[in-house]
Amino acid sequence: MSDDGLTFLDCTLRDGGYYNDWDFESGLVERYLDAMSSAGVDVIEMGLRSLRQEGFRGAFAYTSDEFLSGLPLPEKVKVGVMVNASELVGQDDIFQRLSVLFPVASKDSPVDLVRIACHVHEFEEALEATNWLKDRGYLVGFNLMQVADRIQSEVESLARVAARYPLDVLYFADSMGSMNPEQTGQIISWFRRHWPGALGIHTHDNLGMALQNTLAALASGVTWVDATVTGMGRGPGNARTEELAIEIADRRSEPVSLVPLMRVVRQDFRPMQERHGWGTNPFYYLAGKYGIHPTYIQEMLGDSRYSEEDVLAVIEHLRINGGKKFSFNTLHTARHFYGNDRGGCWNPREMLKDRQVMLLGTGPGVARYRTAIESYILRHRPVVIALNTQAEVSSELIDLRVACHPVRLLADCQAHRALPQPLITPWSVLTDDLKQALSGKNVLDFGLWIEQGTFEFGETSCTLPTSLVVAYALAIAASGEASRVLMAGFDGYSADDPRTQEMRELLALYTNTPGARELLAVTPTRHELPVRSIFSM
Repeated sequence: MSDDGLTFLDCTLRDGGYYNDWDFESGLVERYLDAMSSAGVDVIEMGLRSLRQEGFRGAFAYTSDEFLSGLPLPEKVKVGVMVNASELVGQDDIFQRLSVLFPVASKDSPVDLVRIACHVHEFEEALEATNWLKDRGYLVGFNLMQVADRIQSEVESLARVAARYPLDVLYFADSMGSMNPEQTGQIISWFRRHWPGALGIHTHDNLGMALQNTLAALASGVTWVDATVTGMGRGPGNARTEELAIEIADRRSEPVSLVPLMRVVRQDFRPMQERHGWGTNPFYYLAGKYGIHPTYIQEMLGDSRYSEEDVLAVIEHLRINGGKKFSFNTLHTARHFYGNDRGGCWNPREMLKDRQVMLLGTGPGVARYRTAIESYILRHRPVVIALNTQAEVSSELIDLRVACHPVRLLADCQAHRALPQPLITPWSVLTDDLKQALSGKNVLDFGLWIEQGTFEFGETSCTLPTSLVVAYALAIAASGEASRVLMAGFDGYSADDPRTQEMRELLALYTNTPGARELLAVTPTRHELPVRSIFSM
């Protein structure tokens, strides 16, 4: 896109938004835009362009024309946005959705470039967007994800399909961060057999090779490269803009000013990096080495109850069983070691039959509405069951605790020993180490078996689709024939969080299983649950 045919793109506000819900402070944005202009960046990808409305996400999740028009966009730098192909494909009318996302032609919009991120299975259908966008004057790029593990014939087939459309650039991403310079060059050569247009690369830094792979791609004829400030992006992050800017300036033999960029790194992005923790480490290195999706590592490192031993154990499990596609269900069952014996000897009907059960989740709603929750408990005396070590409600008002995930049990065993409530857990099938760690604890042994897509409620055991504790607690209420289940502190997650879909499927499966109890959320929730305010009860 520059005179030398090389395009340098920065996508910090888009890729970095996964850490702060695309909610960047205006002062930071102004300093960032000035830094990009001074550092020789050709295109700034300002964020996502999305139709999703559930949950709170900041302005850079939508980057509307109106919003962009209010920013001090550099005159000589082009503006891009990214669309996820999942919002386009599989719909009744892809062009109707495009017309909502891009209501005006490029000449009447601040946006110059539209990049569409897609998986291989979405590619051919999503390519139908190309002509529509080109007719309206937009530059169009496609980002193919998880290409590094594809064989030559698959990559060549993708190139042939792409060649039928007037794309401005075809990107491929090192999604697992597992590539090296030799593999980078090989994939480029496969694309080049059938794709004559501009090629781009988006690298991840699991192995600390994001910059090296980007430079190798340039040496192999790639002309579009991107990066983010301090590498800000999901998991181990990306090639770093501050380093790539030096390399691009050297290739162009053009002077650039890195002072504004270094200033914004020190003032804004380093403090954010300390809070959020992106960047490679030995865990991300192992994930890259074994082709494991980096979001597994990001999720575990963001949960203080996963120790170093836990993380390494999950990595080993995924190394053997496969972890290229991220799934919260896979993560939560990665340390699942329940054997063929369901076990169990405690019958929850002894305590729950025909009684209301109140489940205390781990969301902030419990603390926020603590007074109202405690008042309800004192007036109506439900059986109160706290998930794991939830402690926002007064301890004397909690009757039972429930835990079943082995990693969490290992992490919480000391806390459980100190808590006075009996613990419901699948005791008879736990390992000897766990039993020893929980020695002296009053345990109610309710058995557990994992079978995908299944809920079953037995007298002293259950079958679950996952080892998530909420599934276990709901099964206990069903087996105990509770009158209904009140759910406090099940706040939910943002719309783009994979846990949202996981919980949607889990709750739907539960409510459609014979014997399931009525569920009622009593504090605010994003989950698909009936809701009644705790203040009205």
